[in-house]
Amino acid sequence: MLKSVLIANRGEIARRVIRTARRLGVRTVAVYSDADAKALHVREADEAVHIGASPAKESYLRGEKIIAAAKQTGAEAIHPGYGFLSENADFAEAVINAGLIWIGPKPDSIRAMGLKDAAKKLMNDAGVPTTPGYLGEDQSEERLQKEADAIGYPVLIKAVAGGGGKGMRKVEKKGDFKAALQSAKREAASSFGDDRVLLEMYVQRPRHIEVQVFGDTHGNVVHLFERDCSLQRRHQKVIEEAPAPGMDEATRKAVTDAAVLAAKAVNYVGAGTIEFIADASEGLRGDRIWFMEMNTRLQVEHPVTEEITGQDLVEWQLRVASGEKLPLKQEELKVNGWAMEARLYAENPDAGFLPSIGKLEWMYYPWLYDDTPAVRMDSAVEQGDTITPNYDPMIAKLVVHASTRSAAVEKLRNACASMEIASVKTNAGFLVRCLTTEEFVNGGIDTQFLANHGDSLTQRPAPSLGAKDAAAARFVSASQAKAGALRTAETMTQRASPWARLEGFRLNSSPSRDLRLLHEGKTVVASAERESDLKTASIANGAIAVVFDRGEAYEFTLDTGERDANEASAGDGAILSPMPGKIVSVAAKAGAKLKKGDPILVLEAMKMEHTLTAPFDGKLAELNAKPGAQVSEGVLLAKLEADA
Repeated sequence: MLKSVLIANRGEIARRVIRTARRLGVRTVAVYSDADAKALHVREADEAVHIGASPAKESYLRGEKIIAAAKQTGAEAIHPGYGFLSENADFAEAVINAGLIWIGPKPDSIRAMGLKDAAKKLMNDAGVPTTPGYLGEDQSEERLQKEADAIGYPVLIKAVAGGGGKGMRKVEKKGDFKAALQSAKREAASSFGDDRVLLEMYVQRPRHIEVQVFGDTHGNVVHLFERDCSLQRRHQKVIEEAPAPGMDEATRKAVTDAAVLAAKAVNYVGAGTIEFIADASEGLRGDRIWFMEMNTRLQVEHPVTEEITGQDLVEWQLRVASGEKLPLKQEELKVNGWAMEARLYAENPDAGFLPSIGKLEWMYYPWLYDDTPAVRMDSAVEQGDTITPNYDPMIAKLVVHASTRSAAVEKLRNACASMEIASVKTNAGFLVRCLTTEEFVNGGIDTQFLANHGDSLTQRPAPSLGAKDAAAARFVSASQAKAGALRTAETMTQRASPWARLEGFRLNSSPSRDLRLLHEGKTVVASAERESDLKTASIANGAIAVVFDRGEAYEFTLDTGERDANEASAGDGAILSPMPGKIVSVAAKAGAKLKKGDPILVLEAMKMEHTLTAPFDGKLAELNAKPGAQVSEGVLLAKLEADA
C-alpha cells in the first residue's frame, strides 16, 4: 500500500480521500489557495501546501505547482479527485514523468476518451452500441446539413470537444439547422478552442444511465452496476440513484457488458464511468441504450454506488495505484437495496439557479447528532464559512440508503426538508419539490423532467401562515429576553407605555401580539400567539428572524415603517449584481422597451455565465453596465420601469 498521497483538489472530495487514506494509514498532503487557507480539508490533512491565489487558474489548475508540492512533502502519489486537472492527460503524464504515482487511468486512455468523435469511433470498432449519427471529418455546412436530413429531425448537434452542454443544440426542423450549427460552432470554439461538431439522432424520451467500471494493472476489469442520473438541469446532474428504476436483469447485463467492453478497449486502469443514453419511450431495453461518453475519473455521484455495494471506491483507487489486484471479482459484487444522492448547492432556483455567495451564518442538520445518522453528508463547509465566487458553490452531497426505492425517496426528501441554512440561498426546497412529484416517486422521469415542469419546481411558495407566526414569535421571544437582561429604570418606564411594546392594544380584550413584518420588501401581519412547530433562527445580531419550512429559509425583519433609500428589489425593477463578477456583454440599451425575460446583460462569475433578464415588461430607464467591467455584489446594474 502507498505510504503517502497528495490530493490535487479541494472541498468535499479532498476530505473524502483524506477520510479513506487515514483509515488505511496513508499520510495525506493537501494543497490550498488563498481562499482555502482555513478550509476543512486543509485542517484535516497531515500536511498542507499553499499553491497560489484564489482563482483556480492560479492555484488548482497549476499542475507544476502541484507536482512541486508533492516533491517538497515527499508524497509518493497524486490523487486528482474530480474536476480541475482530473481528466488532463498532459498533467497525468507530467506526474508520471516526475517519478510520482498517478491515481487514475493511463494518459493514453484519457486521450482516447477525451474527444467525443474519436471515442465514439473507437467504441463502434470495439462493438459497443453507439447512438446513430454522423462523426465524419467533413465539417462543411453542406455535408452536415445533408447528414442531419438523413438522420431525421429532431437532431442533436454536439461539440466534439464538448462537455457540460456547451456547444450542444437540439434542432427541431430542417430550416433551423444552419443557424443552430453556426451557434454551436461559435460556442464550441469559445469554450474549447475547437469548433468541430458531430450529429446524433435525438432521443425522444432520454434517460441518462451510467455504469461504474474499475480496472487494475493486471488486466482485470469489473463493473459495479449502474446509476440513473436523469434528473438534470442544463446537462448538470441534480439527483442520482442506484440502481436504475425499471432496470431488469437482461437489460442490466446488456449495458454492463457494454461498459466493461468499452473499458477494456482502452486498457482502462482505475475508476471510470461509461455514460449511456437510453430511449425510455418503451421502458428500458438493451437494444435501445447507446454509448455517450466516458468520464475517466471518480464521479461526484460515486457514493450511491458505494452504498449499494458496500465498497469504498477510494480504497479501490489506492489499492490499484499500489499495484494490487481488484479487491473483488465480478461474481462477488452484489446490489443491496437502493441509494440516492442530492446535490445541495448555494444557489437561487427562483433566479435561474444563480449561485448565492456569502457567509453561512446558520447551518444545522439534525441527523448529524444521531448515534447512527440516517444521512451520509459529504461536505467541506461548516457554520461560519463563506461561499466564495471562486469555485463551484456546492455545500454538500446528501446520500441515503434504504431497502427499497420508496424508502430511499422518503429518507432523502426528509433530509432535504430538514436542512437549516441561512443567510445564503440554497436549492433545498427545490430538491424537496422534485422528490415529491408523482413522476419521480414512481420512477418515471427522463432528462426533460425539469423542463416539462416549467416554473412549478423552481419558484418557491410564499411563506405559510405558520412561517409568519413563527417569525413573529421569534421576535417577541427575543424582545422579552433582551428586556429581562436590560431591566433598568428607563426600560421599566418604557414598558409601562403600550407604544413601546410589541403587543397590540385592543379595547375590552387582552393585548394581542400581532406584528407587522417585512418579507422580501413586502409587509405581512403575523401573530405571535398562534402556535407553529417550524424551526427558527436569529441572524444579523437578531435583526433577522429566519423560519425553515420544507427546505426553504424565509427571512423576516420587523416593519418599522422606514425604508432604506438604497433598498431595491426585482419588484421595483432594480437589476442588482447577484455576486462579484465581470460583465461579459450588454444586450440592451438605455431607453429600450423590453419584455419579461428579455436579456439585459451577461455576468461571468464562479466559472459560469449568468444572463440577467427583465423581471417584467417595461422600459430600461437606467443602465450602469459596460462590457469588461468588474462589479461587486449588490451593485445596481440596471433599472426597469413598468409599463403603465
